[in-house]
Amino acid sequence: MKYLKAFGRFWYEFIVGDDPKIAIAIVVALALTAGALAVGLFGDTGLVLLGGILIVAAFAISLLIDTRPRRISSSAGPGVGRGEDSH
Repeated sequence: MKYLKAFGRFWYEFIVGDDPKIAIAIVVALALTAGALAVGLFGDTGLVLLGGILIVAAFAISLLIDTRPRRISSSAGPGVGRGEDSH
């Protein structure tokens, strides 16, 4: 049982890692590509391009979410709740 748990933990860390948003976005991109395959929306080249574009877009969106500037609530006032001296 110990080895099975370690095996599962390894794959979780390998696939999800530090950012579950990227893993979820990639799964959604692959599911959309599989859906396009099932419907017969594109040929082989179109599916490869669609899958690649969706994966790159998913990663880029996740990166934009993580790097966007944080808004600070103006109702708290300057220095409140951040350990700064308000004098």
